[in-house]
Amino acid sequence: MTPDEARTLLEQSLRVVVPDADLTGLGGETDIRERFELDSLDFVEIVERLSQGAGFRIEEDEDLRTIDAIVGLLSRGTPHPV
Repeated sequence: MTPDEARTLLEQSLRVVVPDADLTGLGGETDIRERFELDSLDFVEIVERLSQGAGFRIEEDEDLRTIDAIVGLLSRGTPHPV
């Protein structure tokens, strides 16, 4: 998955969980939990959507706070198939 595809997947996932989210101007260092006031259930749902979209399991202990971290993980892939 390219970084652009990864970012699109993240934005799509955020729109489902936080429909009124303003996604304009999000920098790579943006902490998505803070910016969108995600509780743990919302965050787990986003991680699940990312896993399904990427085609591999994302571990909950991954460091996925920032947009750059999420895009990097999705772009690299992981050895844990869904």
